[in-house]
Amino acid sequence: MPTSEPQHVDVLIVGAGLSGIGAACQLKTAHPERTLAVLEAREASGGTWDLFRYPGIRSDSDMFTFGYRWRPWPSHTSLADGALILDYLRTVAEEHGVDRLIRYRHKVTAAEWDTASARWTVTVEVDGESRELTCSFLWGTTGYYDYDEGHRPQFPQEESFEGTIVHPQFWPEDLDYAGKKVVVIGSGATAITLLPSMADKTEHITMLQRTPTYILPQPGEDELSKRLDFLPFSVKYPIVRWANVMRLVASYQLARRYPDQAKRFVRRFTERQLPEGTSYDENFQPPYQPWDQRLCVVPNSDLFRALRKGDASVVTGRIKRFDATGIELESGEHLEADIIVTATGLKLKLFGGITLTIDGEKLDPSSSMAYKALMLSGVPNFAYTIGYTNASWTLKADLVGDYVNRLLSYMDAKGKKVVVPVRDETVGERPFMDLASGYVQRALDGLPRQGDRAPWSLKQNYLSDIRTIRRDRIDDGVLSFS
Repeated sequence: MPTSEPQHVDVLIVGAGLSGIGAACQLKTAHPERTLAVLEAREASGGTWDLFRYPGIRSDSDMFTFGYRWRPWPSHTSLADGALILDYLRTVAEEHGVDRLIRYRHKVTAAEWDTASARWTVTVEVDGESRELTCSFLWGTTGYYDYDEGHRPQFPQEESFEGTIVHPQFWPEDLDYAGKKVVVIGSGATAITLLPSMADKTEHITMLQRTPTYILPQPGEDELSKRLDFLPFSVKYPIVRWANVMRLVASYQLARRYPDQAKRFVRRFTERQLPEGTSYDENFQPPYQPWDQRLCVVPNSDLFRALRKGDASVVTGRIKRFDATGIELESGEHLEADIIVTATGLKLKLFGGITLTIDGEKLDPSSSMAYKALMLSGVPNFAYTIGYTNASWTLKADLVGDYVNRLLSYMDAKGKKVVVPVRDETVGERPFMDLASGYVQRALDGLPRQGDRAPWSLKQNYLSDIRTIRRDRIDDGVLSFS
């Protein structure tokens, strides 16, 4: 077929990262009769795990819940590095034949729904050429951050710095930091990963933070998994996975209900690992409650070991300005640096920046309401995958896959071609995400809303979502079928 003519598939998945590969595998298994394509803007699959190349990149969720439920993680490793995760994703894609369905360098820019034909027309840029494809069902699995641009504030007089400034999202392959003085600006998962990963090679590395983050040490390998090695894998894996699920759910719920006790718990495990003379209150006690922002974990206490060895340090303060040799703080302290790493966070971009149009009317995402945090009010035959912010991303991604497959089966059985969530105007609005993290707060105005009651509310609770997403009836009176 000439590329200038539209091509049609039953389901079009946008994004070949963790969510997209999982969605395609689940769909192929449940609906092998449906035609399917996966569009990927980049030249490789893997999403986050192929994009980020900074030292030490790893998961901050345990792999027994970060791996797919239907394709068990194959080792004792709990907090895996990026290379292991990428290999796992590509292996799963190959096992299910999804690797042959991915169309690389296909950047989706727009999608227009036409009610008369009950189809999406999707505009794609391929090597600078614009093409069109059509599909009956569109599934966005692009995550929620901008692959092309990270959050990068401008610092006073940064042009005067004579060293190298790097953002972790675009780590140079040839960056030589051996024997150099490095300052990492930030206190999130990226910063606390970089510090111990680079410390052995640098002359000294400093994490400069404006405010601290809650940090907990966690074993790099799952002890329960090792102790249960005498069991058959098919028996052991569900036990280990559910132990981790319950730990995630319980720790979050307890922290939100009893924040003072949670703060004392974190302090007890963290403070005793700090070097003598390091102030916990100044450098490791955030001014907010646990899980107002995402809690960070460090495998095998690597961050604290680097601090105790003296190869690394943490400084809490505000930047006054850059100068030729480093950073001057408002306190008057000066941090010498040859390299400055701006681990200042992500920039959110919903649905990969795709412009959605419904019967000629451009959709403003902020005017829509999220249905079960996987569809949008008023948007037909469209689903999206966004994982949990308080637990493993994949727990939610798997549930979305289950739901879409159930939805398609229901439509087949009833002879329906179109489904759309219909918003109840009496449902009150709430922010789409309840995290106080900067990357979320900067983007809230452009995100859909969630509601104050089911099925429009987002509970961020896997146990609850198993019932409402995997088991509740499809025809719930909110979805309209035609």
